[in-house]
Amino acid sequence: MSSIELARRVFDIEIEGLVAVRDSVDENFIKVMNLCLDALSKGGKLVITGVGKNLHIAEKMTATLASTGSTSVLLNPSQAIHGDLGILTPNDILFALSYSGESDEIINLIPAVRRLGVSVVAMTGNAESSLAKISQALLLAKVPREACPFGMAPTASTTATLALGDALAMALLDARGFKKEDYAKLHPGGAIGRALLLRVKDIMRKDDKVAKVIDSSTVKEVVVAMTKARGGAAYVVDATDKLVGIYTDGDFRRNVAAGNCDILNAQVSEVMTKSPTCVAPEMLAVDVLRILEQRNIDDLPVVDEVGKLVGAIDIQDLPKVKVM
Repeated sequence: MSSIELARRVFDIEIEGLVAVRDSVDENFIKVMNLCLDALSKGGKLVITGVGKNLHIAEKMTATLASTGSTSVLLNPSQAIHGDLGILTPNDILFALSYSGESDEIINLIPAVRRLGVSVVAMTGNAESSLAKISQALLLAKVPREACPFGMAPTASTTATLALGDALAMALLDARGFKKEDYAKLHPGGAIGRALLLRVKDIMRKDDKVAKVIDSSTVKEVVVAMTKARGGAAYVVDATDKLVGIYTDGDFRRNVAAGNCDILNAQVSEVMTKSPTCVAPEMLAVDVLRILEQRNIDDLPVVDEVGKLVGAIDIQDLPKVKVM
């Protein structure tokens, strides 16, 4: 078997394991969800523990839960019996990860956890294991086989456990009404936070940086206004300051290339794009980027609730605020 064939075989085995665990999801999943929702509503948290490779899976599961609004912390079982049990409160839920369900460190930990009044959820591949029998709830992560040729190194089993943790996190996210804005609040320092927290009013051009012209202006006056504002578009308003159209440098170049030598003397209202796509000041910046990309445009007027021009978005500004 070539290395490529072997690599693909590993994928096949792990996919097989994922399908098996997906198909085994049943009412026990709902029971665990309800336990979590009850605990979180009472100010409790989801505590995740595991041994060996499962400790790494527990760490990722903890991070995913916490970042999607379900308060979660990692508990190292070796440190737990030397004082770290202090992180547990009666309203918490402990998720114990052990594929065999017989890991000594986990089994020895459970009685002490139970004495604190904490409920235990077993995530294991063995429904008849010691861990499953001493837990209040069970999430079964049984796979047909490991990708390891010796059947020993955790591979398909840890992948399936990881996916089961992701499924729980997403189900809780949905059940608790966690929104995109909530997600952004938990990621304020990175690109995700910037993209989800920034609104149009935070990044739009205003005042003299916007080429605003009245509808009776000539194209020559419009080109001058665009040049002064250093923008690629002029926004045409009526006597009440309401937006009625847009004229871009691309429009001007196309007119000139078509041989329209009198374009500079034309009234902009005759050649502008009427009723252009607009955005509101409170719209998320990431949604504006989507509009620009989908419509293949570079400029967007920003209008208030009555349609008056209050600013403009220029695509060349987005990299500066790290939205793109």
